[in-house]
Amino acid sequence: MQKIAVYCGASTGNEPAYADATVALGTWLAEHQLELVYGGGGVGLMGLLAQTVLDHGGVVHGIMPQNLYDRGAAHPGLTDLEIVPNMSVRKQKMLAYADGCIALPGGPGTLEEIVEAFSWARIGDNDNPCVFYDVNHYYRPIQDMFQAMVNTEFLTQADFDKLGFFDSLPKMLQFMENYEPPLIRQYTK
Repeated sequence: MQKIAVYCGASTGNEPAYADATVALGTWLAEHQLELVYGGGGVGLMGLLAQTVLDHGGVVHGIMPQNLYDRGAAHPGLTDLEIVPNMSVRKQKMLAYADGCIALPGGPGTLEEIVEAFSWARIGDNDNPCVFYDVNHYYRPIQDMFQAMVNTEFLTQADFDKLGFFDSLPKMLQFMENYEPPLIRQYTK
């Protein structure tokens, strides 16, 4: 692994643990020579993550839609910033550049991006491991929802096991390094 896509909030949330985990992740990425691929923002957890990676000598690639760039959302000091037409292109490029995906706490956009990455893995369009960084059990309800999908047979246990939920960076790295994409479902007529 060389590049990690990280999805996270454009705000910091209301618990210091979210910012603390973001700093820990940014430091960890830089120490492991893992380049950050993210949405290019300079605010909230996004800005904190990028600045932490940069402060520790790491490399940060931002990919931002034109409309957000025009509103001044970009971090000013990234290694590089690519401006794209819209969010759909941003998500595709982030997956194409990255070797793994991590979701820090965030809002609907964060959730949508990591779930889409996992969904694409299940159909063969994303070979990257997808991990929820479960800070203070933030993603526990999502983990329970995926378990409900297994229980109701909308998701196989084998595929659910390909989705990581961790509050430990070493366990997250081990999961990502040992990851094998889900088997691609075959359909018969």
